[in-house]
Amino acid sequence: MTTLAPSLPLLRIGPHTVQPPVVLAPMAGITNAPFRTLCREFSGGKGLFVSEMITTRALVERNEKTMQLIHFDASETPRSIQLYGVDPVTVGKAVRMIVDEDLADHIDLNFGCPVPKVTRKGGGSALPYKRPLLRAILREAVAQAGDLPVTIKMRKGIDDDHTTYLDAGRIAVEEGVTAVALHGRTTAQHYGGTADWDAIARLKEHVPEIPVLGNGDIWSADDALRMMRETGCDGVVVGRGCLGRPWLFGDLVSAFEGTGTRQAPALRQVADVMLRHATLLGEWIGDESRGVIDFRKHVAWYLKGFAVGSDMRRRLAVTSSLEELGGQLQELDLDQPWPDGADGPRGRTSGNNRVALPDGWLKDPYDCAGVSADAELDTSGG
Repeated sequence: MTTLAPSLPLLRIGPHTVQPPVVLAPMAGITNAPFRTLCREFSGGKGLFVSEMITTRALVERNEKTMQLIHFDASETPRSIQLYGVDPVTVGKAVRMIVDEDLADHIDLNFGCPVPKVTRKGGGSALPYKRPLLRAILREAVAQAGDLPVTIKMRKGIDDDHTTYLDAGRIAVEEGVTAVALHGRTTAQHYGGTADWDAIARLKEHVPEIPVLGNGDIWSADDALRMMRETGCDGVVVGRGCLGRPWLFGDLVSAFEGTGTRQAPALRQVADVMLRHATLLGEWIGDESRGVIDFRKHVAWYLKGFAVGSDMRRRLAVTSSLEELGGQLQELDLDQPWPDGADGPRGRTSGNNRVALPDGWLKDPYDCAGVSADAELDTSGG
């Protein structure tokens, strides 16, 4: 078991102290208020839990779905919201709206989305290649944020021949960004291959003025400690590793506080969490059936490694009520212990993709033509 010295410095995001230095990564359709509630409960309220991505244009236009997504539970503090946008003016308006209406305490900007329908419009992880546009967005966001800290999350670059993270980190420092998070993969990798933790170390050396957070391949609490030790980063951002495992945040707190406690719940405890998760979703949406339907995407993650037959998995994947879900869960062999290997990779693993970009995008990193409002689609990743 890995341990970390108790002299670990505090992670500060503006006026907010994040201890232990652990952040829940924004994930579309995942890190809504119910899932954040579960993660916070397991962590004892310690750490920083970021909302799923909010498109700035939709926020400014007060899209009904978007206005629900920015809801925070009364117990959430600080309230952390991630914005995505490609137009400096619109990003600035969204940030000003958050400030004026007291919608959040911390703003993160997404420059890590690798989804083709975003990058082919010049958005997401393609955008930092256009250095002046990145600078303009950050300058406007920081100017409108007032006392609210602004951070960014990004990838290494478009591919190994077009890395951007060092330039982007320096621009972030110059424009007053409070901290940067780096997913150690390129857009071309999507979620495949192995995250490049050496790049996180290089970024830390390149921008010593602000905290650098590392992201990528943190599947266990020991992975988080090892990343901190090997890269010198100031904190970790956990994404796919907590899918179907919100108790990972309890493990992370224990690890950073130097205790040996790790959770390996039996299927009975996992089933209880599944039912609570579905219940919270129904309460949040305001419709039990829709909550259970939304929960379906989580079933395979929660049950990874357990002996659950294919027929039962199919039945669980089409449940539409809490009574039905609870009844089916009771049919399982709930005494099964936590399975070996279930702590490993989960979620999307595709990689080595051809990156979709606007025509001529790579010809000149300083020519910012070609970015359109169509890039502001309601999707995320990073």
